[in-house]
Amino acid sequence: MNKSYRNFIDNQFVDAEGGATLEVRNPANNELLGVVPASTQADVDRAVEAARRAQPAWERLPAIERANHLRRVANKIRDNKERLARTITLEQGKILDLARVEVDFTANYMDYMAEWARRIEGEIIPSDRPGETIFLHRKPIGVTAGVLPWNFPFFLIARKMAPALVTGNTIVIKSSEETPLNAVEFAEIVAECDLPTGVFNLVSGAGATGAALCAHKDVGLISFTGSVETGIRIMETAARNLTRVNLELGGKAPAIVLNDADLELTARALHASRVLNTGQVCNAAERVYVQRGIASALAEKVAALMAETRYGNPIAEQGLHMGPLVNQMGLDKVAALVESARKQGAEVLTGGKVANREGYHFEPTVLAGCRADMDVMTKEIFGPVLPLQIVEDLDEALALANDSEYGLTSSIFTRDLNAAMKATRELRFGETYINREHFEAMQGFHAGRRKSGIGGADGKHGLYEYTETHVVYLQTH
Repeated sequence: MNKSYRNFIDNQFVDAEGGATLEVRNPANNELLGVVPASTQADVDRAVEAARRAQPAWERLPAIERANHLRRVANKIRDNKERLARTITLEQGKILDLARVEVDFTANYMDYMAEWARRIEGEIIPSDRPGETIFLHRKPIGVTAGVLPWNFPFFLIARKMAPALVTGNTIVIKSSEETPLNAVEFAEIVAECDLPTGVFNLVSGAGATGAALCAHKDVGLISFTGSVETGIRIMETAARNLTRVNLELGGKAPAIVLNDADLELTARALHASRVLNTGQVCNAAERVYVQRGIASALAEKVAALMAETRYGNPIAEQGLHMGPLVNQMGLDKVAALVESARKQGAEVLTGGKVANREGYHFEPTVLAGCRADMDVMTKEIFGPVLPLQIVEDLDEALALANDSEYGLTSSIFTRDLNAAMKATRELRFGETYINREHFEAMQGFHAGRRKSGIGGADGKHGLYEYTETHVVYLQTH
C-alpha cells in the first residue's frame, strides 16, 4: 500500500513546502503504509488563509444548503465504506468490524448535524423600554481548527467538521501523525462532492504543525481531542490570541459494581470497555470499585472473558476482539503500569505482559487487589487492562471514584434505583452510564470536567460550541 499522500488546501492536493514527509506504519506488523506531508508554518498559513477567504460566502448560504453539502459527503462515505474501513484498520490497528462501525457512525453523524440546519435558534428577549425588541442571534465564529487524535481518527473529522460547517464556519483539520491516511481519503471524498473552495482544508504533520495552527491569529476556535499535556499547551498558545478552545482530554472512568448487580451483564460490559479499540478509548471504564460481597465472583467472570479474548493482526486474521496498540510508546506505557501494580501488590488474574508476537500487542489483563494509591488506579492506562479494587459500600465507592483529576465518564451497576440515583447526584463526571458499557450517543453531550476538558461535543450543546452570540436592540416607535 506504500503511497505518497498530500495536503488538501483550497480544494487542491498539494505537497508540503520543502517536501518533507512523515512515514506511516501498520502497528500490527510495522509495515510501511505510506508517507504524508510534514507541514510547515507556510502550509498552515495557506490553509487558514483559504478558510478565511471562503468563510463569508459560506456563511451567507442558507443553512439548509450547507447541510445538503454535508449530506452529499455522508453518502459518498457510505459508498466507500470498505476501502475507508480497511485504511483505518491498517494504520490504527482496530478490528475491521469496529472500523466499519466508525465509518457508518461518521456518515450518520454528518447527517445528524445536517438536520440541525433548520433548528439553529436564537432568542427574543423582553426589553425594559417601550417599543424595543431585543434579539439574540447565533452566528458562526469564522475559521475553526480541528486537531485530531489517533484512536477514532475518521469519526473525529466529522465530529469537528460537521457542526462547524452547518453553523457557517470553515475549518482546517490537522490529522494525527499516527493515523493521517484516512484523513486524506476523507479529503478525497470532499473533493468529489463539490464543497465550495476553501471550506474544508487538511494539513498533516507532527506536533509543530498543530502548534502553528493553534497559534494562528485568524483561527477563532480550536477543537482538540487528545492528551492533557497537549491540551494544556494548546490553551497556553490560544491565550496569546484569546482564541476559544474546545478540549476533550484524558479520562480515568470509574465503574462502581454493587452486590445486587447483574454479574453477567456487568462482566460483559467491563470486558467490552477494555477490549474495544484495545482499550484505547477516553470514556472506557478504567478502574472498577466492586462491593466485597461479589468481588471474587466478578473477578472470576471478567478474567475468564479477558482470557478468551482473541487478538492479533486485524487485516490478516478473522474473528478477533481487538488488534494491537497504536505504537511502541503506548505498549511501553501499559507494560510499565502493569509492572508497577504487580510490584505494589496487585494480583494478575490473567495476562499481565507484552504478547510474544509481532506488533504492539499486550495480553488482555485483569488485576485484583488494587488500591487507590497505585498508579494503575490513578493514571490513564489506554490499553486492555482492568484493575479491580474492593469497597465496602456505595459511599466508599463514590468517594474513591470522585478522587481523580479526571471527570469524563463513569458508571454504576446495580438493580437498586435509589443507589443509581444517588450515584447520578454525587458522581462528578460529565457522563454516567447505568447498567451498560461506556459509549456515548451523538444526540447527547460528551463533555468532561476537571482535566478531562473544556466544552464538549455532540447534540444541540455541541453544535452551539461553534457559534457566538450577537444581541441586537431594535427601538421602534
